[in-house]
Amino acid sequence: MNQIQNLSQTKLIDGNAASAPICVTIAGSDSGGGAGIQADLKTFSALGVYGASVITAITAQNTRTVTAVHDVPAPIVSAQIDVVFGDLDVAAVKIGMVSVPETIEAIAGGLAHFSGPVVLDPVMVAKSGDRLLSDTAISALREMLFPLATLLTPNRPEAACLLDVDAARNEDEAEEQGHALLALGAKAVLMKGGHAEGDVCTDLLIRPDQPTLRLEATRISTKNTHGTGCTLSSAIAAGLARKLPLDDALSQAHLYLQGAIRAADQLAVGSGHGPVHHFHNLWERV
Repeated sequence: MNQIQNLSQTKLIDGNAASAPICVTIAGSDSGGGAGIQADLKTFSALGVYGASVITAITAQNTRTVTAVHDVPAPIVSAQIDVVFGDLDVAAVKIGMVSVPETIEAIAGGLAHFSGPVVLDPVMVAKSGDRLLSDTAISALREMLFPLATLLTPNRPEAACLLDVDAARNEDEAEEQGHALLALGAKAVLMKGGHAEGDVCTDLLIRPDQPTLRLEATRISTKNTHGTGCTLSSAIAAGLARKLPLDDALSQAHLYLQGAIRAADQLAVGSGHGPVHHFHNLWERV
């Protein structure tokens, strides 16, 4: 049994099942099941964490396109946060798609008294290329949610959009942009390297007064990478919910995602960019 499989096993205390840590995803729904709320809940489950959700938007989406987006009214977003946090002992939060300022304001208000770790994945563009975040929401995201973020997880195009600059062309520029994002209020920034060129994908973890941590993985040849950003950020949140240090949570999430990408072609879902295989360590291969 490998390291990731061990994470999915329920621990026993005096013969009784121990309570799993609880993670909440605040994100949009992907009707195709590969990203957003659906990817987050699958990831939590695969890693032995109980998942709850606050839905910020409903998308009409498959592996090829996004045809419609309905933003959940801000009072309903607030109501979801209130009832979930009013009852569940939440250990960590992952924030994904937040497309309008009203939603961002509702989330910031709802999390004002939450002291646990928050992973913020600034979802802006779907794998199909469809835009998911309005221009008016970008400044609200920076001003209201960056200060709440234990970790911000942008890819290079997202980082460039957040900073209103050109996308980083190399690791040095990516690191520089990571520090610029850090200065806007996040406690740590993970500059993802999936959009870079080359056979090796390198992510950079940037924190104040610490050397940059590099995480490398061989680039896997597959078109089925829908939801990789959602999956990585929710896997990190699951590790933080388990009280792992950020370095360890990130390393285990990296390992889990690589396995999910490597097994993605086993699923054969849709005709476009299919999802990664969230349960690659749990399902029997057909």
